[in-house]
Amino acid sequence: MVALAVVTISAAPRAQGPALTVPYTQFTLPNGLNVILHRDTSVPVVAVNVWYHVGSANERAGRTGFAHLFEHVMFEGSTHVPEGSFDTWLEAAGANNNGSTNTDRTNYYIDLPANALELALFLESDRMGFLLDDKAPGKVDGQRDVVKNEKRQSVDNQPYGQAFVELSSLLYPPAHPYSWPVIGSMDDLSAASFEDVARFFRTYYVPNNASLVIAGDLDLAQTRKLVEKWFDDVPRGKPVPALAPPGAVLDGVKRKTITDRVQLPRLYLAWHTPGLLKPGDATMDIVANLLSSGKNSRLYRRLVYDLQIAQDVTAFQQSQALGSNFMIMATARPGQGLDKIQAVIDEELDKLRKETPTGREMTRALNQTEASFYRNMERVGGFGGKADQLNAYFKSAGTPDFFAQDLARYRAVTAAEVQAAVDRYLPKDRRVELSVIPGDKK
Repeated sequence: MVALAVVTISAAPRAQGPALTVPYTQFTLPNGLNVILHRDTSVPVVAVNVWYHVGSANERAGRTGFAHLFEHVMFEGSTHVPEGSFDTWLEAAGANNNGSTNTDRTNYYIDLPANALELALFLESDRMGFLLDDKAPGKVDGQRDVVKNEKRQSVDNQPYGQAFVELSSLLYPPAHPYSWPVIGSMDDLSAASFEDVARFFRTYYVPNNASLVIAGDLDLAQTRKLVEKWFDDVPRGKPVPALAPPGAVLDGVKRKTITDRVQLPRLYLAWHTPGLLKPGDATMDIVANLLSSGKNSRLYRRLVYDLQIAQDVTAFQQSQALGSNFMIMATARPGQGLDKIQAVIDEELDKLRKETPTGREMTRALNQTEASFYRNMERVGGFGGKADQLNAYFKSAGTPDFFAQDLARYRAVTAAEVQAAVDRYLPKDRRVELSVIPGDKK
């Protein structure tokens, strides 16, 4: 989901407070770069947050992993920034920075003292416009090996690490851009030539496919001048091709069992659900909360506390632009089997299909979501802070200040809608059932 939200439900309507809004200034440079400024003087820091509207969904079969590869390469220096200096210069200024990649976007943030803003803008503009210098082939090859090692650590040699790779391939047909993992495959990374990789960068890492948010203790007019100073000379790219993925439908149950070097069996259930910000997306977030958030949630109480047959259980709505997935994961306790765990999960889903959740459950779920929503708004920087959220809303909703509308999605969810959503989107006869059991890794 874009932001976590919530609600307090009471027997009588409560008075509405002031409208929730995050004021911003927005403009577009001649090269197509969308710029969003938000002034927050509560502390003397600024957050510089760049989103490139490219993720693993923009790759193609046989050439996967490029978006995540560039997440790494972007920290390796550019024409006017020697290798190793990007982090060194920022650390000297008291800044911290990071980046992440998912199916639909790549983001980078720099949080730093307000008086060091120009350093961050220089660094971001240089890697946007001048990353592929004469040292680029060596930098790409070096990070290619780093990404391969990361895959070994986070997927190949991580307990249950192969599960989400399997889930993606089971949920989507091979030509669908969500059918491969964000990190890509080692074979694809090895086979890709430097020109393959460079073409991907020149297509997607261009100002007209990016948005820049600067939030914090800033002067709006002066900040605009600095943005124009550092980004005006970055050349516009060609129009970015739109995605046209094939359909993804489950017309039955897909079952698979894999072995892994793990001590306890784990069950994964997965379904297709409405895409990010689409009708039903917020409802499925509430369903996930009712099922597994906290010790009083339905699945935790039954599986972990009452029956004590599961070590843990988690349900979540994985919201994505081209279509979301709802997942339930449960790890068995020693000596317990997955069949019994799956039967209890189905019992609880059947209860939600037949009866609406209680008012107490809805109140708890919505209040937890609202609390999380406001906690994120307390920060200007980092992943999920206001700068990142302004960028997320700009990409997914077309407007940076979508905070009130996002919260309203959750406030509008009713118990009857939860019941209907479980019945519609979580059918027992159309889903993926993946079991990971102890054994030799295959």
